Amino acid sequence: METLEAKMNSSSAILDKYTEHVVRINKELKEVLTSRVSLIEIIGKHTLLGHGKRLRPLFFVLSCQLCDYKGTDLYLLSTIFEYIHAASLLHDDVLDNAEIRRNKPSANSFWGNHAAVLAGDFFYLTSSSIALNSNNMRFLKRITETTRQMTEGQILELTHTHDWKIGKEQYLEIISGKTAVLMSAACACGAILSGAEMEAEQSLGQFGLNMGIAFQIMDDLLDYTSSEDVFGKPVGKDLKEGKITLPLIYTLPKIEASERNRLENLFKDRQATEGDYRQLIGIVRSKGALDQIKDEARAYVVRAAGCLSRFPDSPAKRGLLELNRFIVERKY
Repeated sequence: METLEAKMNSSSAILDKYTEHVVRINKELKEVLTSRVSLIEIIGKHTLLGHGKRLRPLFFVLSCQLCDYKGTDLYLLSTIFEYIHAASLLHDDVLDNAEIRRNKPSANSFWGNHAAVLAGDFFYLTSSSIALNSNNMRFLKRITETTRQMTEGQILELTHTHDWKIGKEQYLEIISGKTAVLMSAACACGAILSGAEMEAEQSLGQFGLNMGIAFQIMDDLLDYTSSEDVFGKPVGKDLKEGKITLPLIYTLPKIEASERNRLENLFKDRQATEGDYRQLIGIVRSKGALDQIKDEARAYVVRAAGCLSRFPDSPAKRGLLELNRFIVERKY
């Protein structure tokens, strides 16, 4: 059986293939991060220029190459998607009172909630400024609509905090808004900037959407199965923040009603101890839902791959398909 270390090395090897792209993305991120207010740059270096897989800008770069985009601003425009992602994480950590992000203290735990929120706002506006300079109204409209949908997804998740009656359909609506729409936009915008036909934009958009749903399903699965050192944030973090994700949604019907009610009241009243969290995580791991969830994530990955069938074979297409498969095989 393959060890966790071997699987980690395998995942790293996949991402290492795209080092040249990531280096150029990071260079542009660093150059764009300028402000007359030093604290903004300090927070940016901590949150934006640190660790990160750069998947979203990478999807954009490969989608542009797939559609034969020739612009010299490729990597500059790719930073839009990382700035939006970083802004959403800053705001998310404030809402969740998170203390750890990517294996280091979160910005809000260092500089406080006010600074973290305002830095997130700055990142959002930076992404808009870069998009505006593209002089492409369709591109700008897609970026603006995406950030609006992401905010709706975040608010929808907030309204379902500690909602133990939430169903799969509502869960999928939340993760589509919070996560998948940005991956969808990163891919679709490659077609938009290239002047490709609407069918190409729609196909790439659906590719990114399905891939994004798979990504978040796996993220929520790893919250119950990974370790803090590997995952980069505390395992069980979602549960402690009152987020009812698919592993728990699938497990709750398998728990005896009296025990379910006891646990629900315990967690809703914030009376749960570390032992209670470990117990519930153990229940989720033991009830057989995790394999089913991974199969569902794989189904979204297969669906995503099918969306690229209209495109001829190319290095860019092979790259997108490989990263799509990586979504369900990753350990972090």
